[in-house]
Amino acid sequence: MKVAIAYIEEPPFGWTESNQAVGADVELAEVVLRSIGVTHIEHHLTTFSELLPGLAAGRWDMNVPLFVTPERASQVAFSLPVWAIGDGFLVRSGNPKALNSYALLAEHHDARLGIIAGQVQREAARASGVSEDQIVVFEQQSEAIEALRSGTIDAYASTAVGNRVLAGRIGGGVFEAVEHDTEKDDTQRPPIGAFSFNKNNGRLLNAVNEQLRLYLGSPDHRTRMSKFGITRKEIDPALG
Repeated sequence: MKVAIAYIEEPPFGWTESNQAVGADVELAEVVLRSIGVTHIEHHLTTFSELLPGLAAGRWDMNVPLFVTPERASQVAFSLPVWAIGDGFLVRSGNPKALNSYALLAEHHDARLGIIAGQVQREAARASGVSEDQIVVFEQQSEAIEALRSGTIDAYASTAVGNRVLAGRIGGGVFEAVEHDTEKDDTQRPPIGAFSFNKNNGRLLNAVNEQLRLYLGSPDHRTRMSKFGITRKEIDPALG
């Protein structure tokens, strides 16, 4: 049995290393798919904006986890949640403009925010008052990082855990990750992420969900995810 899965270059969730797809989401998919009898996993590197269209067109069978939204749920079928993660910024070392939330960035009218096309951070920023003029959209993470390095943008918005890992991978004290300062109730679950499938592929979705129920939160799952900086903080809220 063969399953084709799409991923994007976004450490720690997925990236290409020595011509192999690796990362937290890639490894989780492999463990789950092997457990349901998949013998051949075909990885497709793509851009974020192509994940849903590619799935709809049948170019692959499933996507690595992405944030669940009503709009996306109208296009694809989502699995059980696999993580719950809040947003954060990647900024130049020292955080020159002291940016720690979308609302604060909105107050700095000269501040520019980098966002990947199609990701939920754009809607979150706009909802907090960030203007379209302040937003710079990129197709790939690498483009946003170079823009941040050059000063074209002042912050790159992504997941808080992703930015922590990214800052560490780049090293050299060039960037730092800033977790958003929010006033939300600590009991409120952060946005959740899940695998997505073509709505006509209920058989694969059901098989994956059955295995996720058994595997998520297990010692093996937690150990594997910890290698990528994914901890109980990101796992436990998704299990509720």
